Amino acid sequence: MNKTVQQSLTDATQYALATTGASGLNVVPLSMLRVVDDTVWVFDFFMSKTAKNCKEHEAVALAAWKDFAGVQIHGTAQYITEGALFADAVAWVATENPDRVVRGLLVITPTKIYDISAGAHAGTEIV
Repeated sequence: MNKTVQQSLTDATQYALATTGASGLNVVPLSMLRVVDDTVWVFDFFMSKTAKNCKEHEAVALAAWKDFAGVQIHGTAQYITEGALFADAVAWVATENPDRVVRGLLVITPTKIYDISAGAHAGTEIV
């Protein structure tokens, strides 16, 4: 994931995550995420269907945007509820939003990234 994509994710003010599984197609708004190296961390505060879907089917899609500029990420998600990464997620959320309780962590590894900004580049894959 290049620095421009990382910055686009960091600067975004709105996010939506799509999953599928036995619970069916599910899209949820997100209140926060974190970019860690070449992954995107999404925090489960109250995602019952999303968590269940990710445990059954690892493919996800994430859209992140601000105004008319953003990215769409297709990737695989690992759902984590214990260990070092989970502890790091809990500690980070405690500093960013101390009223939230982290029930799980989705670590998304991008497989494709698309520009969803308005204009001629909309829909093109970012390499």
